[in-house]
Amino acid sequence: MAVNKIILFYAFAPVADPVAVKLWQRSLGEQWDLKGRVIVSPHGINATLGGTVENLKRYVKATKQYPGFGKMDVKWSEGTGDDFPRLSVKDRPELVAFGTPDEVKVDSKGVIGGGTHLSPEEVNKLVEEHGDDVVFFDGRNAFEAAIGRFDGAIIPDVQTTHGFIADIESGKYDSIKGKKIISYCTGGVRCEILSVLMKNRGFEDVYQIEGGIVRYGEKFGTKGLWKGPLHVFDKRMLINFDEDSQTLGSCSECGQSTDHFLNCADPGCKVLRLYCTNCEHIAAEKVCADCEDRLAAV
Repeated sequence: MAVNKIILFYAFAPVADPVAVKLWQRSLGEQWDLKGRVIVSPHGINATLGGTVENLKRYVKATKQYPGFGKMDVKWSEGTGDDFPRLSVKDRPELVAFGTPDEVKVDSKGVIGGGTHLSPEEVNKLVEEHGDDVVFFDGRNAFEAAIGRFDGAIIPDVQTTHGFIADIESGKYDSIKGKKIISYCTGGVRCEILSVLMKNRGFEDVYQIEGGIVRYGEKFGTKGLWKGPLHVFDKRMLINFDEDSQTLGSCSECGQSTDHFLNCADPGCKVLRLYCTNCEHIAAEKVCADCEDRLAAV
């Protein structure tokens, strides 16, 4: 019986013809019956895909043949075979939509001028040695941090990556510019770029976690500095690193503890909100605040 898995990876390397690589990636995905998302840009590739172990291994082997992609760190997790609705392969100006494609430079070794990479063990060591001089900075959307985050982390109030530049340029984080900042995100790709953007804006001592939250959670679970489950962008919605994971989220209606996300009632809206089992029936009828404002303006 086939075993299904999900893979998550990225690789930063110069891509001379993103459209050609996109077509090649689509062909590979279709050939091996994979579903999920692949983004190709002049800076590299970023993907989350589901399929059988055998087909994913074939896909990974083929993808690593592209110059610069051979170093990609592939993260594996449990899958069902139905974690994504379809295969989506796109070429974009950026791997992550911060809105700064010209600010990111890559070479055969990866991103130029990014934060210092730390292993999970080195993250703990830095905190042990420097205490309050170390600040965790969440590089994800705020709703992701609602259910899981590093203890004491700064959570920017942004709903998409487009909001990060204005937020870090607002001056609200100027007081931490002299501290050791550990940026973090799900698998590491967002912080590869965010660390560059922060350094370019005066944050001097910026780090990033090698392999992101995924690798830290695999190593320490929730017995280290990470608390709660990890939000993921597939039908699973979240993963727990161990049986001791706490529920940090709260219901958007009654405030009861929950880590259960549901979509806005508007079928065209992608906003997720937390609902407990007692209030989840409301999600099918109630639109989010953004949709309320939009409908009121009509």
